Amino acid sequence: MADSSFDVVSKADRQEVDNALNQAAKELSTRFDFRGTDTTIEWKGEETIELVSSTEERLKAAVDVFKEKLIRRDISMKAFDAGEPQASGKTYRLTGTIKQGIDSENAKKITKIIRDEGPKGVKAQVQGEEIRVSSKKRDDLQAVQALLRGADLDVALQFVNYR
Repeated sequence: MADSSFDVVSKADRQEVDNALNQAAKELSTRFDFRGTDTTIEWKGEETIELVSSTEERLKAAVDVFKEKLIRRDISMKAFDAGEPQASGKTYRLTGTIKQGIDSENAKKITKIIRDEGPKGVKAQVQGEEIRVSSKKRDDLQAVQALLRGADLDVALQFVNYR
């Protein structure tokens, strides 16, 4: 019998992030406490989101609104990396990025966790920005998924291609 396997990936659904951004922009334009602060949120490139406001407090509140919209759309907070507010003239700017892929440092951590704490006979190999986990027993693969969900990692993990 062939090995069963799945891939561990870290991807945020671009359409869901875009929907969250549009909802946040709409709320920022209509909410009473944001009136007159010229608070905006918009895409800057493929993975970068820029927030602009006239005060630092309103900027932080706008980030909270955006994070709330991401949570409602089932996007992990680990996928959004908000920078620090920076003053530029009379406004404050904050640039955040949507993190995609598993970097080599986190890939090593994940494979080490699987090797050390996972069931015997489970193999993990890094393939670019994803990790292929394979085993003869499907129950072992489900145990690895539970183990990784419980682990405290810096990336949002999804499990795809379960065969």
